[in-house]
Amino acid sequence: MQNEKDLFDMLKEMYPQHPRKEFVSATESTLRQRARSMGKKRIFTKFSVITSSVLVCAFIFSWLISLNGSGTVSEVAHSDGGASLSYAMEEKKPVVYIYQSHNRESFFPELPEQQAYREQPPYSDTKNVTLIGKELSRALKEMQINSIHDETDIAGILARRGLYFPDSYKVSRENLQKVLAENDSIHMVFDIHRDSIKRRDSTIEIKGIEYARIKFVVSKTSGNYETNKTFATQLHEQLEELYPGLSIGVIEKGVDPQNTYNQDLHDNSVLLEVGGIENTLEETYRTIDVFAQILKDILENSK
Repeated sequence: MQNEKDLFDMLKEMYPQHPRKEFVSATESTLRQRARSMGKKRIFTKFSVITSSVLVCAFIFSWLISLNGSGTVSEVAHSDGGASLSYAMEEKKPVVYIYQSHNRESFFPELPEQQAYREQPPYSDTKNVTLIGKELSRALKEMQINSIHDETDIAGILARRGLYFPDSYKVSRENLQKVLAENDSIHMVFDIHRDSIKRRDSTIEIKGIEYARIKFVVSKTSGNYETNKTFATQLHEQLEELYPGLSIGVIEKGVDPQNTYNQDLHDNSVLLEVGGIENTLEETYRTIDVFAQILKDILENSK
């Protein structure tokens, strides 16, 4: 005669993860027959409890397997093993990381006191590319897209540690690694810079309004070179469809001197150069607002 443990083991072996209606019905019928043959209502009650417990456990286990551990069905797995984009956006998790390796890069129109020293690129503790990153984060939030904007003063850390300007990427890399380790929901990474080109090359007028042009820089020495180049090309092409001429294009660097620009840490990682030394912050904001719309379209179409 089979005891309760034998019956429990038998049920687990039959179909432990995905019970069908047929399984539920057949199991219940079998147990009822055995209970009747034993002629003891007490035993039938025990069997009923066992049946319910096994079915509930099987259902819960099946549910956990099919879900992404959160109650939301996983639809699209991120290429580097991170959280599903659909899940991340539905749960209001950050999907974009924004930082500035050369955080004090600035613009001459914003710094009248530096106009006399135009042989040197403009830099500022306050009016710099960090404000562009802040605007991008704001624009994305307005579109219900969460981001992490890192406002770390990289230049200040370099000075305190006795490091040099080329070490900027090593310092910004520290925060990037930490954020990626703590947020597997991140699907896009942008390092915002300012170009050094003149206004005639860095500005475009569209419908009577002046915009700072944007450039997408991809490292050829990154292990994610091909993926990042494809992503940068997509950004460029969609921007061109919306505002022709706003994008300067995709530029490949990082060979001499060798620099991955931290793009080896994540797919969909691009360095942005927004405007040149003679643009205003307002002109860069106009561009970054358009760029935010592009990101929204890409993220929604990728869900």
